[in-house]
Amino acid sequence: MDFDRQDLGFLRQGERVTLQLRALYERCGYRKYRMGQFEEFDLYQRHKNFLKSKHIISFNDMDGRMLALKPDVTLSIAKNTHATADAAERFYYVENVYRLDDATGSFAEINQLGLEHIGKLTTSDLAGVICLAQKTLKEVSQRSRMQLSHVGFLLELISSLGIGEADRHGLIECIQQRSGHELAEKLARMGVPPAAARMLREAASLNGEFIPTMQQARALAITPGMNEVLDQLDAVYAELEKCGCQGDLMLDFSLISDIDYYSGFVFRGFVQGIARAVLAGGDYGSLLQKFGKDLSAIGFALYLSELDVPQTAETVGAEKARDMLTVALPKGRLGDQVYELFSGIGYECKAIYEDNRKLVFENAETRVRYLLVKPSDVAIYVEHGAADVGVVGKDILLDARSDVYELLDLGIGKCRLAVAARNGYVEDRDRVLRVATKFTNVTKDYYSARNREIEVIHLNGSIELAPILGLSDVIVDIVESGKTLVENDLSVLETVAPVSARLIANRSSYMFKRDEIGEIVGKLQG
Repeated sequence: MDFDRQDLGFLRQGERVTLQLRALYERCGYRKYRMGQFEEFDLYQRHKNFLKSKHIISFNDMDGRMLALKPDVTLSIAKNTHATADAAERFYYVENVYRLDDATGSFAEINQLGLEHIGKLTTSDLAGVICLAQKTLKEVSQRSRMQLSHVGFLLELISSLGIGEADRHGLIECIQQRSGHELAEKLARMGVPPAAARMLREAASLNGEFIPTMQQARALAITPGMNEVLDQLDAVYAELEKCGCQGDLMLDFSLISDIDYYSGFVFRGFVQGIARAVLAGGDYGSLLQKFGKDLSAIGFALYLSELDVPQTAETVGAEKARDMLTVALPKGRLGDQVYELFSGIGYECKAIYEDNRKLVFENAETRVRYLLVKPSDVAIYVEHGAADVGVVGKDILLDARSDVYELLDLGIGKCRLAVAARNGYVEDRDRVLRVATKFTNVTKDYYSARNREIEVIHLNGSIELAPILGLSDVIVDIVESGKTLVENDLSVLETVAPVSARLIANRSSYMFKRDEIGEIVGKLQG
């Protein structure tokens, strides 16, 4: 039954939305699915490629069985469904899952509301679930938008260019981050011909309203498989139009995440004022095939935990925040350079030169707000939605693994992240290498790729002292001119990564301020 919204005013948003949506799903023929708190650990171990996080909380029960706190609901449903080619099943669920939170680096209990449709599904069935996802978003907020994509479009193109499996992961990572400059560099290193590389970059950057974006995609489709994918998208969109669910829908081919999980359509929903996606879904027929079931499946999950997080925009005045572009500006010399760039393209704010201790500066005429923050904190402010865009060094992005779009290499603040040691140092491969650094994650990734066992010694400053005093064998640190190394009898052994300032954007902000952010990128490129 329906509920009067006024009667539910005392509930938290996540609780209210849950009741409203359960009523909606019941009316649409979905029945509640209830699973146990624990699942056989072997289920997740055998299908770990389908999990969003490889980290699982496991334990032995009294019978000696290895069990796990469930990190995923869909796997359990796929395993236990009784759907057949003649009898589809439709479930909805309200469950908690337990997985590693990328933002905090620790395990979190995540409350989800979702639904699954399993069987021999038609185009109408697929569109019906996407339409329910749209209605779900609207139940959360009228200020919502959804990205729609199909993973096959870019995967077909990548395969047609002769790019092997080993290189595919790195390319997909660049595409997910909208990092066109990184994508161009990787393709050049692979020896992909310039015309082919340009085509892939253009295809990966396609995003916008459905019809014009589809027209651009048709012009780039060079294989039968790519055209078949576009035909499927057209057919689903036609069904969405019939039920009036095509509004606030953006076609975005950079949405190519979880390719081991989703095998076709994929979509993600955003609400203005909430920093992260609140809804994610797609079709996962390949998962059912792992269980020996020749069926199709599509579903989505709404992250209820995100709905009860205070909305950033509300804390600073919702209307004002939505109207302005908020820029996280790094303090110091780099921040001065960045401000000059933004000022030069029309985002001037003279108040920033005032002699005071203010950290927030606004210009109502240019509709810009600047936040002065530590360089190492810029990505945090952007990822969590306190700022729409920001400028940060690539070294910090690599180490923080921030979930943001990396839109542009500004070409300023150039240096490199490098391994250095005392002059004459010879590595002993028979023992663990001691590495001093403040870039812990980058260092672990770098040496893991080389199958080298290391002991990381985390330091926050004066890294050069570590090998001098025998605290470490080598260091991983930023090198600009190299003068400090020379003066301390150190020298560079290897370059880990080139570093420069990058323009980054919050994923949700990009959905709602896409034109404005796109204009900034265009002007800065010029």
